[in-house]
Amino acid sequence: MINKIEFSARNLTSNAGLFLLLEHTRNNGIFELIDHDLVFENQSTNRIKMNHIKTLLCGNLIGIDKLERLKLAQSDPVISEFDISVREPETVSRFLGNFNYKTTQMLREINFKVFQKLLRRSKLKSITIDIDSSVVNVEGH
Repeated sequence: MINKIEFSARNLTSNAGLFLLLEHTRNNGIFELIDHDLVFENQSTNRIKMNHIKTLLCGNLIGIDKLERLKLAQSDPVISEFDISVREPETVSRFLGNFNYKTTQMLREINFKVFQKLLRRSKLKSITIDIDSSVVNVEGH
């Protein structure tokens, strides 16, 4: 017996890795941590922050090096599945303008909390961090 499969390509995405990133982030409570610990002085900024943070996270993974390229993500089905509304580049740029030293330090603290949580879960005995402070390519020397 031959089984026939009808295939429709309307929900394909070239950014399938986004699903893994967003699932991992959600399952590890990172979105909740950001939502709770990143507090802007302006209430309207607090209401939109998670949408823009998720947009920027997706953009970073799929290689959007300029805000104008965010429009490429607007019709992606994975992004829509996670209820992310990709706004115009100017809107995201205005959101980024709300960051100051205080909110940047909040993000830094969130980063450390996530790192500690994942490190505890991994049960590693030691880690190696390779940090190069030079902008000149030293090729390991």
